[in-house]
Amino acid sequence: MSRHTGPKCRLCRREGTKLFLKGERCFTAKCAVTRRESAPGVHTWRRGKPSQYSIQLREKQKVKRYYGLREKPFRHLFHHAERAPGNTGEALLMMLERRLDNVLYLAGFAASRYHARQMITHGHVTVNGHRVDVGSFLVDQDNVIRPKGGEELVRKVKETLESTKYRDVPPWLTVSDDPPEITVRVLPGRDDISVETREQLVVELLSK
Repeated sequence: MSRHTGPKCRLCRREGTKLFLKGERCFTAKCAVTRRESAPGVHTWRRGKPSQYSIQLREKQKVKRYYGLREKPFRHLFHHAERAPGNTGEALLMMLERRLDNVLYLAGFAASRYHARQMITHGHVTVNGHRVDVGSFLVDQDNVIRPKGGEELVRKVKETLESTKYRDVPPWLTVSDDPPEITVRVLPGRDDISVETREQLVVELLSK
């Protein structure tokens, strides 16, 4: 078991915010961030005023780890967002939200985004009837997502849906459990973004 999926997620404690890397535990009172009342670190009173760069870096790391991305694919997506019309920060967040692995997690088909990425990589997911094995695939409006496999896979997805039914499914998705199916009603807007962040700080850092 890795430190990212262990009983106490060190990344969440270090960032001082919930990254939801532990799946269900992050929604309970056992979450390390919920139980901690002070800022992360031992000697918090010794800290001086953070620099603008450190604030920007911290915000970027929070977003990157929340969606479970490494630096290279995160920057690659940012460059796509730069070329998109409108606000770059909002475009970046909407692209992150539309990732197939994130959609599976939000809909309750997977316990975590890492779990969702495993399902996709192993070829267990279809979009509009076509198998997709890349977690970075961006869903579009009216896309229909289903598990691909036999009865055992469908049973596991239903069990996961049952164990994650406490989550609030975002309004831009419609989820049915028999058969398991996700429909993208509309594309997400800024108010639908699941991570709390100041995206302009991320843009300022990556634009340097």
